[in-house]
Amino acid sequence: MRPLRKIIFPAAGHGTRFLPATKASPKEMLTIVNKPLIQYAVEEAIDAGMDQVIMVTGRGKRAIEDHFDVSFELESVLRSNGKQQQFEQVSQISRMVEIIYVRQKMALGLGHAVRCAEHWIEDEPFGVSLADELIIHDIPAMQQLRDVHEQTGCSVIGLLEVPREHVSRYGIVAYKKESENLFRLTDMVEKPLPERAPSRYAIAGRYIFTPRLMELLREAMPGAGNEIQLTDSIARLAKEEPVYGIPLQGQRFDAGTPLGFLLANATLGLADPQFGPELRKHLEQLICR
Repeated sequence: MRPLRKIIFPAAGHGTRFLPATKASPKEMLTIVNKPLIQYAVEEAIDAGMDQVIMVTGRGKRAIEDHFDVSFELESVLRSNGKQQQFEQVSQISRMVEIIYVRQKMALGLGHAVRCAEHWIEDEPFGVSLADELIIHDIPAMQQLRDVHEQTGCSVIGLLEVPREHVSRYGIVAYKKESENLFRLTDMVEKPLPERAPSRYAIAGRYIFTPRLMELLREAMPGAGNEIQLTDSIARLAKEEPVYGIPLQGQRFDAGTPLGFLLANATLGLADPQFGPELRKHLEQLICR
């Protein structure tokens, strides 16, 4: 089994759930406390041992590339003004990992976005991470998946248990339990009606795949919404070889929505040693009014 080093970040979507904020700014650059979502996701991947990032972007996403690039002028100003801590924060971003940028020229679905990175995957296992799904835990979400992948050699998908009334917002899996926290997936349905959902376990935006998944995406036809659905190809893969799911540990925020974004900022802000005490005081004053 070849080592897992590569990860794809689909980042070409329009961010329609967060309009008008995302009209001209990428949703991946929405800031939680003092870092954009995409940086949290890249740091999670690095902590899980993935050091080759393929970023699938589109029109209007140049800010993502600029964020991970060197900023000579800013770094020079920070150093000359003696702001060493801020200089280190800014300069380390461009050094953290090798990033390849691929253009998704038309928004044809998540499966299509992943397929755009095919040239760079070759015959290797690879991860996929959706940056607007922010998951906070001492063991990074991608590491949780990696542990299972290295034990089994198979594809692994992160899962989240959701209320029955929310299943129509997600891709929902059918499964057979192999142990308390390891499910063998048998099927998946994109945004089913509650009465037709095979379970309450939703796909949580973290994946590790064997190379076969990319071959199936190459053959994929448009599905729901006339888009190339990633879930359709995962369902086909599960009929050929084992695909596992694990309930992810940690706090999860759907930060690509205004409410999820606010909850993430409040939760991580309160936990931040620099901003937390003052934020807590202000929030308590607001709540007690």
